[in-house]
Amino acid sequence: MLATWGARRSGRERALMKKLLGLLAVAAFQVVLNGCSKSEPPAAKPAEEAQPAVNAAAPSVSAAAAAAAAPAPAPAGPALKIAYSDWPGWIAWDVGIQKGWFKDAGVNVDFAWFEYAPSMDAYSAGKVDAVAVTNGDALVTGSSGAPSKCILVNDYSNGNDMIVAKPGIKSVAELKGKKIGVEVGLVDHLLLLKALESAKLSEKDVKIMNVTTDQTPQALKSGTVDAIAAWQPNSGQALKDVAGSTAVFTSANAPGLIFDHLCVNPKSLAERHADWEKVVGVWFKIADFIKNPANLDEAAKIMGARVKMPGEEYKKLMAGTAFQDMAGNLKAFEKGDGLDSVFGSSKTVDTFFTKNKMYKKAVKYEEYFDPSLVEALSKASK
Repeated sequence: MLATWGARRSGRERALMKKLLGLLAVAAFQVVLNGCSKSEPPAAKPAEEAQPAVNAAAPSVSAAAAAAAAPAPAPAGPALKIAYSDWPGWIAWDVGIQKGWFKDAGVNVDFAWFEYAPSMDAYSAGKVDAVAVTNGDALVTGSSGAPSKCILVNDYSNGNDMIVAKPGIKSVAELKGKKIGVEVGLVDHLLLLKALESAKLSEKDVKIMNVTTDQTPQALKSGTVDAIAAWQPNSGQALKDVAGSTAVFTSANAPGLIFDHLCVNPKSLAERHADWEKVVGVWFKIADFIKNPANLDEAAKIMGARVKMPGEEYKKLMAGTAFQDMAGNLKAFEKGDGLDSVFGSSKTVDTFFTKNKMYKKAVKYEEYFDPSLVEALSKASK
């Protein structure tokens, strides 16, 4: 599903604008005629008397007409094509889309809706300019020949990614020897490895079953596997479908392990740097809106509609997502070795992926992050 924000106006809008300009021209001509009439002009007043009182709250008719006649600045250039998928931190883009904030910012965007893995395939194939992806999966995509620059931190998972086990299994340690369904090579494979490590287990101690994320709830329900690793809404669906199931480990146990980003093709970033900066600016408007409790109902309604979920129910998914505003981005982009830094988190991710042969050799993860747009907007806001 595509949401296109073009710069062109409809033919009807152009016709109305032409008519309005015509009426204004007639009005202006009438003023000229009145000014040139043969009636005696009033005596000139002293300068201080000639100035009318100004009511700042009520602009003149001519000023109001001029404001109505002036079109909003149209976005320039072809649309920036962005692939996004079913995750609260990325569905949040719908708030900006629905409210017209990209058009207000003067940037033309085209958001394309995908399942997660196909969104990365579309990016790798050059079909889109950017993709909504985790820091770990950005490294995976880059290692296979499609590097990117992550210009924005949308959020970090704070409980939405889960290891959900069938009834009777209450801890990660009890997963030893069990079948675990996970989409191999994607972000929750990493979460599973982290969970196993916490119980002093390794991948060799369990049997990994490659199950696409959207099929994990059914796999657990059918008994094909003993546990799954999945993100919301799939993890929540599994808990709902299988009575007595338990989330034995979540991303809240390792906050910062999974950062979610907007990652851009380096060529597009270089050529459309100013436009991408506007996109980042719109995100900060979205994040501020969502983080304001007064807007929670409206935000949840907009976001839930994308996946046909009632707003009240979608709020639960939002609660496990730590949306990142400008301050959060500045902090996350600080270099450090801890999971609170995208650099420290990605170092951990890279070590995991290299050790578990998800790609052949370590990548230069530092090169995947470009905080310059966030920093420029921060500087401009002061």
